[in-house]
Amino acid sequence: MRFLLVEDNAELGEAVIARLSLDGHAVDHAMTLAEAEEWLAIADYDLMLLDVMLPDGDGREFLRKTRTAERLPVIVLTARSQVSDRVDTLDLGADDYITKPFDFGELEARCRAVLRRRGTPTPALIPLGTALFDPSGGTLQQDGDTKPLRNRELRLLEIFARNKGQILSKSQLLDRLFSQDVEVSENAIEVYVGRLRKRLQEAGVEIETVRGIGYRMTWP
Repeated sequence: MRFLLVEDNAELGEAVIARLSLDGHAVDHAMTLAEAEEWLAIADYDLMLLDVMLPDGDGREFLRKTRTAERLPVIVLTARSQVSDRVDTLDLGADDYITKPFDFGELEARCRAVLRRRGTPTPALIPLGTALFDPSGGTLQQDGDTKPLRNRELRLLEIFARNKGQILSKSQLLDRLFSQDVEVSENAIEVYVGRLRKRLQEAGVEIETVRGIGYRMTWP
């Protein structure tokens, strides 16, 4: 998944990014509402984590504007603990909120819950040829053998699995796997694709190279 974090506390922002990156998510960090608008204009996100008090304005007003423009899921990060403040935030269109200081495990759980509610229900296990892919558990099952996937492999396989038969360019895959402040060449995609091919070669799954365009994954 790709997240936009709007938070002016640099230390907290770095900690949130480090934690979410452990799960293979890409996170872009805006420290002002102006920066957030710039990110939203050039990239697509699965979820926004939005602080309320920012140097150039109120996150709640930004939330109101965002709600009229798109249906991007939003979790508000707030130091306000009164019930009325939380109710107002939800009424403005937030999908959820979490009160500072928060536990990172709870933040991850709330992100998963919001994405489940806003997304299309999917089976726990995804059949890929003769293999079974478990996105939640991060494993690939083949002939009774369950093998764990590394974070980037897991995210890349999930992208392919949910876009069966579609051609995905290297730039699209880079955009989904890495935040824009991380300098990664398209060769990284070739490495991860090569690893997945080895894992799936006995399952009847093909990751086809479409010359000059990108990759397409197909299976019976």
